[in-house]
Parts: sequence; C-alpha cells; structure tokens
Amino acid sequence: MEQQQYGQGGARVLVVDDDPTVAEVVTGYLDRAGYVVDRAGDGPDALARAAAHWPDLVVLDLMLPGMDGLEVCRRMRGHGPVPVIMLTARGDEDDRILGLEVGADDYVTKPFSPRELVLRVESVLRRTRPSQPSGLLRAAGLCVDPASRRALKNGAELALTIREFDLLAFFLRHPGRVYSREDLMREVWGWDFGDLSTVTVHVRRLRGKVEDDPGRPRLIQTVWGVGYRFDGSQDASEDVSRAEA
Repeated sequence: MEQQQYGQGGARVLVVDDDPTVAEVVTGYLDRAGYVVDRAGDGPDALARAAAHWPDLVVLDLMLPGMDGLEVCRRMRGHGPVPVIMLTARGDEDDRILGLEVGADDYVTKPFSPRELVLRVESVLRRTRPSQPSGLLRAAGLCVDPASRRALKNGAELALTIREFDLLAFFLRHPGRVYSREDLMREVWGWDFGDLSTVTVHVRRLRGKVEDDPGRPRLIQTVWGVGYRFDGSQDASEDVSRAEA
C-alpha cells in the first residue's frame, strides 16, 4: 500500500468504539489535530473500513459488541502491520496485558483525557516513521534492516509488530548494556511515564520470536533487580536469564 506522510495533515486514524459520545469526542480532537479520521461502531464495520482505506493507526475499544477488540486486532494484523492503541474501561491488569499480547502498541484506560490520547497517537506515529538508512544490524543470526523495517533470523523473516521491531533494533544497537524497563519505555516507546508491564509483555513476546528456547533466553537476558541486556555472542551465559521477564 502507498505510504502516507505522518504527522498532522497526513495520517489516517480509524476510531473504533460503540459508544457514540466517546467516538465523537475522540474523532473531534483528532480531526482538530490534523488527522484524517474514519469511525466504526463495531468489529465488522472496522474491518470493512480498514480494507477500504488502510489506516496508519487504529484507536480500538476493547469491549465491542459481537466481535471484541482483541479479535479485531488479530484480524487486522493478519492483513498487515498497523499500530493499535487499545481503549479499555477495565482497570484489571489482565485485560491490559491481553491487549498487549495480541500486539497493541499502547492502551488508554477509560475515562481518559482526549488530549492525552492525541499525544499518544502522535507518539506512536512518530516512532513508526520510516527510518533513515543506517546500515544493517547483525548479531547471533539476527539481521535487522531499519530502512525497510525487516528482521530476519537465520535467513527467515520474523513477523514482528511495530514495537517488537523497535525493541529488537534498539537492543541490537546497544549490545551488552543493561536497560531498566523505565529506560526502555523512554527510549523505545518515547514516554517518560507509563505502565511498565507494557515493556515486560513486549520483551516476552520478542523472546518468543528470536530465542531458540524462550524459557531459557540467551539473547535478551534478565539482569535481576535492574532490567534487560542484549547479548549477541553465541556463547551467552544461560545462568543470568533463566526465568522470564
């Protein structure tokens, strides 16, 4: 699909919420911020609108009638990569983690500030702009091309979400250094605050795709009480990182 220009006046955002008031307020704020906004009130309508005009980002309510937001996210991701910000009225951490597990890039808990949501949309889109060519990143059978946003393991292409790709590229750029979850939230997500379980879930998902044995990770190691370290050497110690994040 043809790449659109990101930022105000360029990106297309699909807002999916069955609450007309919420959808209208969110649409109004995004429209005033310069985005092209589509609206859908349920899952099938969202999928149809996405097929007609592929969005640059989706603001997706978790609790939709019939087909919930998790299933909508899964089906959209089956057609191509797209950033997703999940809206949830629930405060339970399990619901937030479910959204992150299916590939949501961020989430906002209702009630929320529409201005904060616009800032999060801007942040996610800013992080997904095509990268300037900076050379291939290679380590331990992994090859990441920031320009084309492709990642391979032993020659086979990895199916990574946008955040998983950014996280892997960041690790490959900074091997051997320990980063806390706060560091990764700031450097990869572009936020100085947020739910750190977002980082934990994405590290776990990334391990599932790049590690030979995700239960005994050798590449993305846990440094207890501190954070994570990427070790691209083939003889990385298994003792440091035996448990999951």
